Amino acid sequence: MIASARGARAWLALAALLAAGALLAPLWPTPSLDWQPGIAWTQPWRWWTAAFVHWSRWHLIANLAGVALVAALGVAAAVTARAALAWAIAWPLTQLGLLLKPELVHYGGLSGVLHAGVAVAGWQVARHGRGAQRAVGGLLLAGLAAKVLLESPWGPALRHPSDWDIAIAPMAHACGAVAGLLMALACELAGSRRHSPDDR
Repeated sequence: MIASARGARAWLALAALLAAGALLAPLWPTPSLDWQPGIAWTQPWRWWTAAFVHWSRWHLIANLAGVALVAALGVAAAVTARAALAWAIAWPLTQLGLLLKPELVHYGGLSGVLHAGVAVAGWQVARHGRGAQRAVGGLLLAGLAAKVLLESPWGPALRHPSDWDIAIAPMAHACGAVAGLLMALACELAGSRRHSPDDR
């Protein structure tokens, strides 16, 4: 695939924003930022700021590493500006999807949004790659789907892995993956209908 300078810049800028928000979030009280379904409509900034909240130092470190990996994945996938837009739109939709789990009364973390980024980048490669690249994109999407399904997002709202110092919310991962894929499709269809020139 041909590298997309505009797309890569937009993708990296979004990754930098996510990382910066996570690093700066401790300056504000967590209850004013995290996802709380009971006040999601009256305080809609939480659709974005919930991603910045982290419940432990290791939670933050792991997600910052995840941001770096998804940033690199997007560059390797030669994302377009539309792909970066899809990831940006999937960000708040990931949190809104948590309304499917109202028992998840508090949520914070980047993992859902990172799953969205992987879905967008995977679609980019599967749809626009050449030859074996498309197979790699398909495998990436299949691996993401398998991970989400194995986490049983329809089960309990929280899981407590023995090797992790906080609980995880499988539904957030599922919502991110679905939001990312749907927005990748929607942005591509919107661009095709406008018959706009290549945004690379």
